[in-house]
Amino acid sequence: MKRPLIDPALLVILAGVCAALHVGKLPPALPALRDALGVTLLQAGFLLSMVQLAGMTLGLAVGLTADSFGLRRSMLLGLGTLAVASAVGGWARSANDLLLLRALEGFGLLLAALPAPTLIRQLVPMARLSAMLGLWGAYMPLGSALGLLCGPLVLAWVGWQGWWWGLAALTAAMAVWLARGVPPNSARHGPTVRAPTPVSPWPRRLHQTLTARGPWLVALSFAMYSSQWLAVIGFLPSIYLQAGIGGAAVGLLTALAAAVNIIGNVGSGRLLQRGLRPQTLLYAGFVTMTMGALMAFALAESQPLLRYAGVLLFSMVGGMIPGTLFSLAVRLAPGDDTISTTVGWMQQWSAAGQFAGPPLVAWVAGAVGGWQWTWAVTGACSAIGGLLALQMARALRTKGETEP
Repeated sequence: MKRPLIDPALLVILAGVCAALHVGKLPPALPALRDALGVTLLQAGFLLSMVQLAGMTLGLAVGLTADSFGLRRSMLLGLGTLAVASAVGGWARSANDLLLLRALEGFGLLLAALPAPTLIRQLVPMARLSAMLGLWGAYMPLGSALGLLCGPLVLAWVGWQGWWWGLAALTAAMAVWLARGVPPNSARHGPTVRAPTPVSPWPRRLHQTLTARGPWLVALSFAMYSSQWLAVIGFLPSIYLQAGIGGAAVGLLTALAAAVNIIGNVGSGRLLQRGLRPQTLLYAGFVTMTMGALMAFALAESQPLLRYAGVLLFSMVGGMIPGTLFSLAVRLAPGDDTISTTVGWMQQWSAAGQFAGPPLVAWVAGAVGGWQWTWAVTGACSAIGGLLALQMARALRTKGETEP
């Protein structure tokens, strides 16, 4: 059998990064959209949150669909949906047009992302699984950071429509590459490939997922992480603009704060592979997020460099949490045919956390007249996350697994 040019599991991760580019493509384009289509600040907020709305309402349903429809086929459909929505978006004539297409992109993102952990599990040997799932956990921050960094350059060259069309072409090419590089189940061979588990009817899978402890624990933990991460990273531009830092520098600082999250994601996979317990990584991530937020918003208020170091620490070490939770989702799912459903439930709660976290932080900042108590909100989320980590360790023991 001819050896593929690239590891199929790595190709799955690249497809996820390509899908996540559509999340990061919007923020740099907002000034151009305001000038070209008259997008208001309120409409811009809805454009930014529309992808999360799709995840918050459809995560579980798309996870169920992916298990039944086929993992590879679901990813291809998701990439195709993103490509079509982005291509049509280049011809949008109003903010309402973009809102509808943004909702379609959110649906495409879910179809492309939710089957990936199960597909990776089928494509790699158990010895590499934790490392590859840790790498998968970085798909969203990497795609978003690439969008934030590359967007301004492409927008200055070809405008917002060219940016939309360029990403449509890139995503379509990624779909073709995935179709050629990841064979269907029937064409897979070799010791690294697991035979897919027969899929039971969706009502049974839904009942199994929602009545088991494991899916709830990983889902709520992801909500505790995502709510505080987006609240801090999302408000960085506002915080630094208020501090008198220039607009170009703000974009670079925010992109870097998002990008260092990748280090924690990748590192978590390596550490799990070397035998560190998931509970330990979750504790370290949640405690460090609290300390980083405390340093950024309370202890170093008059020292901008130290404050930014706190933000970097918050994002980088906190990045160990999603990588660890993706690994735990595979292990705590009720069965092999419910992994995508479990990841969908986790995605749904992650989106709910991202939807609720920023308004809560903004409400506290408005009530106290500044950002100095942001750490208290993030600390409360981390405390709950720590308790959930303890419960997940017990759930692994109940399931008869040892913590590696």
